[in-house]
Amino acid sequence: MRLDKFICDCTGLTRSQAGKVLRQKRVTINGQLVKQASLQVADSDQVVLEGKPLTIVGLRYIMLHKPAGYLCANDDPEHPIVFNLLDEPIVERLHTVGRLDLDTTGLLLITDDGQWSHRISSPKHHIAKTYRVWTADPIGDDAVSLFAEGIMLRGEKDPTKPAELDIVAAHEALLTIHEGRYHQVKRMFAAIGNKVEQLHREKIGGLQLPADLAEGAYRQLTAAELELLAK
Repeated sequence: MRLDKFICDCTGLTRSQAGKVLRQKRVTINGQLVKQASLQVADSDQVVLEGKPLTIVGLRYIMLHKPAGYLCANDDPEHPIVFNLLDEPIVERLHTVGRLDLDTTGLLLITDDGQWSHRISSPKHHIAKTYRVWTADPIGDDAVSLFAEGIMLRGEKDPTKPAELDIVAAHEALLTIHEGRYHQVKRMFAAIGNKVEQLHREKIGGLQLPADLAEGAYRQLTAAELELLAK
């Protein structure tokens, strides 16, 4: 691989920026100062930029326990974004797999693998998502059958796909949906005359938010967890 491309892949710099740091004599290979952008880098070479060894960043698959008050966006002038919670190189290459609302907490997936992200978030794959919901008013027993039949949302042409509702307490339930319409959970409860006061995503497919992952913390998915999502 060319040296300038290697630097770009490790740092997120553009090709012209990589050329500039080379011309400024800020890069060494195996302890030797280098300036040639076209120089080929071998796997055994140690490339150092201003004292920091460079390593190509591979594809990343991250689970984050999203707190309330953070936006699932790459930039926002008014609110903090979920990427502020990550201590990752080249964070601008990452994106969220779907979104959680500003006030919604829970399991959020983040990656720089576009194909994987599409498989997880595409409606045609029908990957289930389970939310714990707290409501303003008591949840009627009829909500179970209504959600199972599909709810007609305001402004929509088709009802929601059948969803599974498990009433935990008068104002608390677990809801599993198989699509991802805009503000879907909140709109489903609004359609039956109730209001969602708090919303927390617990599960995507077979992947459960670990109890020991603190709010605001994140980690890489394990191979076993990736397999769960692939099923």
